[in-house]
Amino acid sequence: MNFSIPPALQQYLGDLDNFIEEKIVPLQKKDDNERFFDHRREHARTDWDNGGLPRSEWEALLHECRRLADDAGFYRLSLPKQYGGRSDADGRGSNLWMAVIREHLAAKGLGLFNDLQNEHSVVGNFPDVVMVMNYGDARQREELIGGRLEGRVRITFGLTEPGHGSDATHMATRGRPERRNGVDGWVLDGRKKWQTGMHAATHCFIFARTQGEHGQARGISCFVVPRETPGLEVESYEWTLNMPTDHATVSIKNVWVPSTAILGPVHNGLGVAQAFVHENRIRQAASSLGAALYCVRESVAYANARAPFGTPLAHNQAIQFPLVELATQCEMLRQLIRKTAVEMDAMPHVEVEKRIGDKVSMCNYWANRLCCEAADRAIQVHGGNGYSRHWPFEHIWRHHRRYRITEGSEEIQMRKVAAYLFGFGGRKSLVDATAKEAKL
Repeated sequence: MNFSIPPALQQYLGDLDNFIEEKIVPLQKKDDNERFFDHRREHARTDWDNGGLPRSEWEALLHECRRLADDAGFYRLSLPKQYGGRSDADGRGSNLWMAVIREHLAAKGLGLFNDLQNEHSVVGNFPDVVMVMNYGDARQREELIGGRLEGRVRITFGLTEPGHGSDATHMATRGRPERRNGVDGWVLDGRKKWQTGMHAATHCFIFARTQGEHGQARGISCFVVPRETPGLEVESYEWTLNMPTDHATVSIKNVWVPSTAILGPVHNGLGVAQAFVHENRIRQAASSLGAALYCVRESVAYANARAPFGTPLAHNQAIQFPLVELATQCEMLRQLIRKTAVEMDAMPHVEVEKRIGDKVSMCNYWANRLCCEAADRAIQVHGGNGYSRHWPFEHIWRHHRRYRITEGSEEIQMRKVAAYLFGFGGRKSLVDATAKEAKL
């Protein structure tokens, strides 16, 4: 059992750090771009007079960063070579590589190289590309993947509704077949909420029930709907704990699309929605772990340097013990994340949910909670400084608090773990299986 990082990955991290220092840090320091990361960050990023959407200057800076990363060969690491990626037999682009990289970048703190508020990073994450790669036909792959990587296409994900979140199989949005002008197609009606990136989208993945009853997994289809399709309208953008927002509530009224707009098998859209769920959750867990490590490290340094009454804060057990517990949990969580990532890489994608879906959920819900606890503790250790926006902890807490709800709420994640643990939903109890193995 080898817990060391593979030499090739260690070299990659070094190359990545050099690239960040040589290309991204100078860009961040240019033209007062620091305003997007220092105490002015929320105001600098948010166009308050335009619905709270991201300012165009902020998004242009992120685009330039991604361009530099793409030119240097880092951005598309996880993609297959046919799409300019580096994924290969040496493990590049694997779940282990991506987990280690995401932790490494998040542990650096705030910066242009890795701003998770909008899923931006010099090493990209491509859930939409993976969905189209696995379920799209040749035309869809050429249009959507090619356009996405060239910056011409931006896709939103419309699964959640105003009345339905975790209970996706109860969605109210409906699709019915209708032929128009001699072309077979579908009419969609309903509403979606938290449709991220709608302000800049060119296409929307809209999920609708096309068959069956509430609660049935089968009978939901995924439709690729161009943004300018008549009947597809933004009702509002929801202001959130961490601004700016790009989370839209969308109305879908008499929206017609041709049958060729269906992504994947008709009536099997949930399979499309779940195409990237495990990879995304393990990477998100790694990012939250990295941010937690940053908070712990900065708190330790501050406690060593700060000396009220002539004695460093670090000499007080009331300061030491909470940080000791957080550091311990970070170490244990790192091993679980990397072990799970390695196991994911060793099995077909379709087997992950059945065999280790509980481990992915453990990693995800605990990492997101741990990050929030670490950020809160960092605020406390830093006192009034921690509460100010001149330190990054309030931003980290506000952002990562979101992940205890999105990516599958922690209650949903824990319910999944419980299903494995107790043998609910037709699953074999892990306790029974472990006891049987022990007897053998």
